[in-house]
Amino acid sequence: MNIDGTLLAAASGLLVGVGLWVVLAVRFARPSLAERLAEPAPPPAPRRTTEGDAGFASRLGTVGVPLLSAIGLPTARTRRDLQVCERDAARFLAEKFTSLLLGLAVPPLLGAALTMTGLELPALSSALAWAVFAVVTWVAPDLALRDEARKRRESMRHALAGFADLVVVSLAGGAGVTGALTDASGTSGSWAMTRIRHALRAAALNRRPPWTALGELGERYDVPEFAELSASLRLAGSDGARVRGSLAAKARSLRTQHLAELDADAQSATERMSLPVVLLFAGFLLLLGYPALSLVLSGL
Repeated sequence: MNIDGTLLAAASGLLVGVGLWVVLAVRFARPSLAERLAEPAPPPAPRRTTEGDAGFASRLGTVGVPLLSAIGLPTARTRRDLQVCERDAARFLAEKFTSLLLGLAVPPLLGAALTMTGLELPALSSALAWAVFAVVTWVAPDLALRDEARKRRESMRHALAGFADLVVVSLAGGAGVTGALTDASGTSGSWAMTRIRHALRAAALNRRPPWTALGELGERYDVPEFAELSASLRLAGSDGARVRGSLAAKARSLRTQHLAELDADAQSATERMSLPVVLLFAGFLLLLGYPALSLVLSGL
């Protein structure tokens, strides 16, 4: 088979694969009506998603947003991550479509430039590299979003541990439950503590219990520890239970969990560094032993 036939076969296979992916995406990726109705309300803080500060990737991929929306994107998990990161779904789809265009356009242009310089590349290897590059650029925005959402959830969880400690201190000083929550939320300007402060302020303006606002905040950012803290506060506010002891135990458990996560991250980083060190040591031994081995073999 000549080069033209190989390229035609690769292009045909790529089109068939894209068609099958579109059919499967339409069938399985679209969130159901129950999932859309179960999504929590957007955060009360203002979201900076105006068109004036949109980047080049968002403006270029705007034309592909209706197409990706028609096939059921973003998925339910991606919508949760977008809500955690406080990002607009339309802008995310625009960036994803731009990444796909780059993945499809850059390899042929690079291959044409190399061909003009006189360098001939194998057709099958070029088509395979093109497909791999397109897949990588397609999933890269999802992986970046997932990593950002994970970091935000960890930051929210760590802020909650400090918030619980401060609430216990305020309760020990004689403050009420509502006053202790307000005082504890105003001690930091981080984004996580700001979200807690906004949720408590919105609950006060709407004449709602603060523990309900904390529970909804945990559902929005997928942090189950908020539900446990909300349950303890609900007992104190509605049933008059003594909450200081339970909150102190909860704060201690959150602090212990935080330290355990930090230790696990440190251990994971140490294990990841083991392989480069082993490879570096093996290369050093090879550098030392190769001259001697070469002399021995040449003397035979």
